[in-house]
Amino acid sequence: METTAGRSARAEAARGLDRLPQRIFVFRLLGMGLGGLCIAAVLFETGAPPAIWALCGFTALLWPHVALRTARRSRAPYRAELRNLLLDSAQAGFWVALMQFNLLPSVLLFTLVTVDKISTGIPRLWLWSLPVFAVGVLGGGLATGFALRPETSLTVMLVSLPMLVIHTIAVSLASNRMVQQIRRKNRQLDQLSRTDSLTGLHVRRHWQSLADDALRLHRDTGTPATLLLLDIDHFKASNDRHGHSVGDEVLRAVADAIRGNLRHGDEAGRYGGDEFGVVLPATRPADATRVAETIQRAIRGIGVDAAPAERISASIGIAPARVAHASLEQWIEEADAALYRAKRGGRDRIES
Repeated sequence: METTAGRSARAEAARGLDRLPQRIFVFRLLGMGLGGLCIAAVLFETGAPPAIWALCGFTALLWPHVALRTARRSRAPYRAELRNLLLDSAQAGFWVALMQFNLLPSVLLFTLVTVDKISTGIPRLWLWSLPVFAVGVLGGGLATGFALRPETSLTVMLVSLPMLVIHTIAVSLASNRMVQQIRRKNRQLDQLSRTDSLTGLHVRRHWQSLADDALRLHRDTGTPATLLLLDIDHFKASNDRHGHSVGDEVLRAVADAIRGNLRHGDEAGRYGGDEFGVVLPATRPADATRVAETIQRAIRGIGVDAAPAERISASIGIAPARVAHASLEQWIEEADAALYRAKRGGRDRIES
């Protein structure tokens, strides 16, 4: 069954696809407008007839708006925009031939429409556009008899510079913005992968990594570190009696009590089920005991609205890091043994 997060991600992806026409419109408006200046300069030098000038005006000024309106009115805006992008390439090829293959603007038009395809991020779209561009060249060539005047005058060169400079910078800025968005999303995903969704504490894997770092630092430099393992007393019985929603409320409240009594540098995680782990770097057992007592008092003060008579308490095991600990597992086993003694001794206790 698809999760809420999965449905949210799918919906966000769909909205992103539907926004493609609007995102492309800005670049199409810029690219077609600047490209129209190059085309107009060549048409002026070749003495083009009014019909060709009218066609140039449509491509440079009207086509971006027609493409956007067509995509928006379509039942499938994404597919409609793909067709529009391919039509961009066909028109560019057509104008290359109508300009009689004037070298600089022809190269710029081809580069512009190809870069636009690459910048969309749609796989292989730029490859699909190549045969479409060739068809446009063929159509324009048939209209002109494949007339060839590749020489580029100084005037056409100067008119071509805005397209070369402005469009390149605009695409680069858009690409940089996209990279920043991807980095931000990756940071968010990384944070989500390290955080338990119910309690907001570290997930077990990430917490173990932090504890392992503290143990390694102790072995290398002698810096003290202490581990707490905490288990909610009689949680399973309470969960069976009141239901999972109350159990979740208890877990969140206990996590808040732990989080609210940590010092700077302390790291807490949900070790599994109703068990939590806390690693206290640069902390000796006596100080760790005081931290554990503070957490324990905070847990005793928890009240659950759905079960007001329910008394919440926790047993805590304490284990200092030792050079003799060959692995994190050994350190955790020592804390777990202390936790077991606390539970066997009557619960709601601290053992070290």
